Amino acid sequence: MRSKMLVAAMAAVFGASGLAAAMPAAAQTTSTATSSPDSTELQQLQQQIDALQAKVRQLEQQQQQQAQAMAAAPPPTPSSAAAWADDTRISGTMYTDFTNIDQTSHGTRTDASGNGLDVKRFYLSIDHKFNDTWSANLTTDFNYLSSDGETQLFVKKAYVQGSFSKLATLRVGSANMAWIPFVEEWYGYRFVENTLTDRLHFGNSADWGAHLFGDNGVFDYQVSLVNGGGYKNPTRSNSMDFEGRVGVEPIKGLVFAVGGYTGDRGKDTHSSPALHDAHRYDAMIAYHANNLRLGGEYFRAANWDNVATPFTDTADGWSVWGSYDFGPAAIFGRYDRAKPSKDQDPSLEDTYYNAGVSFPLTKGVDVALAYKHERLKNDTSIDTRTNEIGVWGQVKF
Repeated sequence: MRSKMLVAAMAAVFGASGLAAAMPAAAQTTSTATSSPDSTELQQLQQQIDALQAKVRQLEQQQQQQAQAMAAAPPPTPSSAAAWADDTRISGTMYTDFTNIDQTSHGTRTDASGNGLDVKRFYLSIDHKFNDTWSANLTTDFNYLSSDGETQLFVKKAYVQGSFSKLATLRVGSANMAWIPFVEEWYGYRFVENTLTDRLHFGNSADWGAHLFGDNGVFDYQVSLVNGGGYKNPTRSNSMDFEGRVGVEPIKGLVFAVGGYTGDRGKDTHSSPALHDAHRYDAMIAYHANNLRLGGEYFRAANWDNVATPFTDTADGWSVWGSYDFGPAAIFGRYDRAKPSKDQDPSLEDTYYNAGVSFPLTKGVDVALAYKHERLKNDTSIDTRTNEIGVWGQVKF
């Protein structure tokens, strides 16, 4: 609007200026005895021109001030949707394999034998940051139930997190437990095989409860007060379970850690009270630096599967692993041995090992060519051997 006024004013000034220039020339061709009223009109016209020129200068100053104010003004505030997106991250992890399994029981092949492709895990996570202290996470997972022949989608992690310092972060909800995810991080080949206590089902990787942890680079810890049934079973019982871990990293890349678990595993209810508490004791030493990984894990458990039975039992086992990354490829191997039922079936023994080579196809995508062997055997009725060879993959984004 002001621009149109400026143009109109300038047009009036230029038109009046041309008229003023023409007037004296016309005056020279007329009689020198011009009447005084003509002189008065010229003076009035000149005053009008001066007023218009002053108005033009005023409008120019106003436009300059407006442009300076707009330049100094803060940028517009982003919309709430854009702000939410900036503070939200979506990520995913998939474990898959294409392998041949040859399983025998007392020398006879079982129905588990054959070729096939599996997507054993697919985690889809949404992380949202409210501010520098508070955030939230939702992670979905799925599994296959042979009872109904369908894939089930469920929640693995769902928590609110408060980060108060390096040694004080609190998660409330379903979140990582203290031991299994910690060992997985140092082992490095979870996509090929679960760690020892996870593979033998002597622990949960996540559970519903309150989790407090911290790490200052030398000392780390986690304590979790949980329902005890695992992330797939958030039901309540008469008491809650406890899992904890402390670790020390005296030099960068070398860690010593111990942990433990105690509780009724969510099975102490009013109608079916627990007869025993389950206990587990853990230890690990690991090294990861200069492309080399070495480590070992040990556990001992009591009444893990006998909380609701009159019988008692114990179990223990150990695992060692190593890998070296050459850049274009890495070699890895692992060996486990465990006694799953030392009191009820003392001769029962589980032996497992794997070996292979892995390749990074691109950022976030790794594949491994590997061979795995497991034998579960006792002195009486059990002798199951499983050999598996093929390709394992990990996709992260």
